[in-house]
Amino acid sequence: MAAPGLLRTAVAIAVLGAAGGAAAANPQEALLVELKRLAERVERLERRNADLEARLSQPADGAALASRVAALEQQNSELATSLASERISDREPELVTRLKAVETLAESAHSRTAPFDALDGIAVEGSVLAVAQHVNAGARDNDNAERQLNWRGDIEVSLPGGDVGSASGQFFAHVRLGQGESFTRLRPTFTGALNSTAFQLGNPDGERNAANSTALLAQAWYQLDVPLPLGGHADASTRHLELTVGKIDPFVFFDQNAIADDESERFLNNVFVHNPLLDSGGAVGADDYGFSPGARLAFHSDAASPDWWRASLGIFGAGDAASFGNRLQKPFVIGQLEFGTKLFGGLDGTYRVYAWRNGQYEGYDGSSGSTTGWGASVDQRVSEDLTLFGRYGQGSSGQLAFDRAVTLGGELAGNAWGRGADGVGFAYGWLRASKDFRSDAPTLDADGDGTPDFGYAARGAEQIAELYYRWYVNDQLALTPDLQHIRRAAANRDAKHITALGVRALYAF
Repeated sequence: MAAPGLLRTAVAIAVLGAAGGAAAANPQEALLVELKRLAERVERLERRNADLEARLSQPADGAALASRVAALEQQNSELATSLASERISDREPELVTRLKAVETLAESAHSRTAPFDALDGIAVEGSVLAVAQHVNAGARDNDNAERQLNWRGDIEVSLPGGDVGSASGQFFAHVRLGQGESFTRLRPTFTGALNSTAFQLGNPDGERNAANSTALLAQAWYQLDVPLPLGGHADASTRHLELTVGKIDPFVFFDQNAIADDESERFLNNVFVHNPLLDSGGAVGADDYGFSPGARLAFHSDAASPDWWRASLGIFGAGDAASFGNRLQKPFVIGQLEFGTKLFGGLDGTYRVYAWRNGQYEGYDGSSGSTTGWGASVDQRVSEDLTLFGRYGQGSSGQLAFDRAVTLGGELAGNAWGRGADGVGFAYGWLRASKDFRSDAPTLDADGDGTPDFGYAARGAEQIAELYYRWYVNDQLALTPDLQHIRRAAANRDAKHITALGVRALYAF
């Protein structure tokens, strides 16, 4: 008999039609219910056909047998005719009507999910933060305390960048906006900023208004990941080349650190966010907002997994070129070697060493020349709760206000008091005045106004300490009280101590 095979084919057609809509929750439940009912009906029909075949195998009256065969063939013919048409009619067998209803439901569910297929591979991250901060009177040249409030928003989007053979591309865009500056009229200090989150676009009249919150396309770059060897299978490759071109934050790819490179979540003082010589000292050569056009080439190896290593070389615009105002000449060049491993019973650690040269460095005396230096960045988990970090920087040429920098610290997770997502951060920094600065500080008048820019005998080093507690209110919202203290600002042993107290609120998604 042909009926069982035909019914199985019809059911299979319905199941295949339904598979495209499995992503929607309610249509899927409806499909399962309908398919269960259909399976039960098919089973009953097969039992009925088997019974008919058994009866036909027994001797019977010729006319009755012919009538039964004719009825069965008529039923199969009607099923075949109904299944050949996409239209649903109340004159069709009930089984066919139900099968077509299931197909319609499946197609409807698939049409609902189709628009979301175009979003596959797109990732969006965003945050909005605000910082309220107070600095003591001794920090400012008018001996008056100051309070500041600022906010900043960031949206980052990663998009598929297409494939080139076995290589895969990615496009990244970052938009930033905000309002509010950091403190004004601070006494001389090597510290780049007490609040590294402060961001607003420049305004010709110098006034604060809504125009300052205009959005800035901070980053826009394309990265191509090339698995090695060329022509090999991408998923099986343990070595990759990475090529990145566009407008970039150099610190995304160089001088990274697991717990000391994000002012929106951890340390606010600039000397703990990046290597002080590169950022606070100005050697990185980026624009006023920390970004620059450039390119990066890196080789990454996971062949000794779980250990890994990477070698990177970056070339970025400096001076006017950092703001697309001049051709790329005398650029900022940096090379880095980094190694990731597991120590202390399998805890992650990353070790980086790098060297740089900026051909358009502006010195403390207003001169323009070149500067070179090298540094290291280390982060290592030493227990399930505690991660430590350290950075070192040394400048070897150029008119540097400070030529040695050491920063040390760590973060302790709140598991011990039942707040695992929370963290206590602590850090200490030491920035040593350079020999040239110590010599020039008493009498230097770089701006030519007849008054020494510093007017004191510089000796020793500026010292900075920071302490914070990050409290997660929920998965998206975190509040972070923060305390900073600076002594011997700009290597002036007679400078009054600077104390900054603040709180940061961060909403991230």
